[in-house]
Amino acid sequence: MHYAWFDTMVNTYLVEQGGLDLADGAVIGLVVESGCRYAKPLAFPGDVEIGLKACRPGTSSVRYELGAFAPGTADAAADGFFVQVFVDRETRRPVAGPPVLRRALDRVGWDRR
Repeated sequence: MHYAWFDTMVNTYLVEQGGLDLADGAVIGLVVESGCRYAKPLAFPGDVEIGLKACRPGTSSVRYELGAFAPGTADAAADGFFVQVFVDRETRRPVAGPPVLRRALDRVGWDRR
């Protein structure tokens, strides 16, 4: 579940703030590395808040740091990361992220939803 939460948070942010078109865009993001450390359980089904931070955005890649929180708590129940590479949809070769996407990545110092 944690990886699904993290993936949903990243994609939601990129679609809403970065203009990423998952269905028809020329550029897509591929996760090339990920990890998660679990500190305490979260109940499922139940509410969860996911925090997102974009670290080290490069020309064609970015590392996201994420946290899974029980609502209203300060300490993460789990923390993880994704490394994503932006690629051409057809060739799957790395490309520079579009300017609107890069601006969105520069803005997300920490977003919790």
